[in-house]
Order: sequence, then C-alpha cells, then structure tokens
Amino acid sequence: MTSPLEQKKIRITGPSMVTANRTWDGVVIYRTAQQGWSVSLSDAAVVRTSDEARALLAESVADDVGAVGAYIAPVEVKDGGKIKPGNLREHIRSEGVTIDLPVPA
Repeated sequence: MTSPLEQKKIRITGPSMVTANRTWDGVVIYRTAQQGWSVSLSDAAVVRTSDEARALLAESVADDVGAVGAYIAPVEVKDGGKIKPGNLREHIRSEGVTIDLPVPA
C-alpha cells in the first residue's frame, strides 16, 4: 500500500476500501458501493484491483462536498464477509480517539 498522502501509483496487495472524513463534523466515513458514504466499516465497498481502486478513489475525491481527504486503505475480509481494518492506522481511526476526553463536571 502507498501512503495515504501520496497515492499517484496505486498498488493493491489485497482487499482495500476508500475512507475519508465527513466535512461537517470530521467523523471517519467509508465509501459504499452505492456511491455514498457510511460511518460503518461494514458498509464499505471493497476493491481488489488497482483499476477498481482508482475508480473508487476518483469518484470519492469528486464528492468533496460530503467528504475530505479520501484515500485507499487496506482491509481484511474475515469469514462470513465481515470487514476489519487492515492496518494499525485504520484500526485506530475506526475505534475513535485514543485518549480519554475530559468529562464536564
């Protein structure tokens, strides 16, 4: 996989998806097969070739009203079709913040 910041040459070594952040609140979102966005990784469109990844990324980047910072990321497809993050970065992004936020008194 290439860096999310530099994806001119797209090489897919396994199942991948496109992820971004929602423009109005920054929430992590995933591109769906229906050309929309979802906050659920299980709804992500999974691609397996560089051509599919390029097409999915191009349509995602074109949707700059709903999402920003779209890039291709690896996923694991488990038995039964369940999708899991394919690397540590995506695992962290899918779980939310990594620190305890202060609770107002």
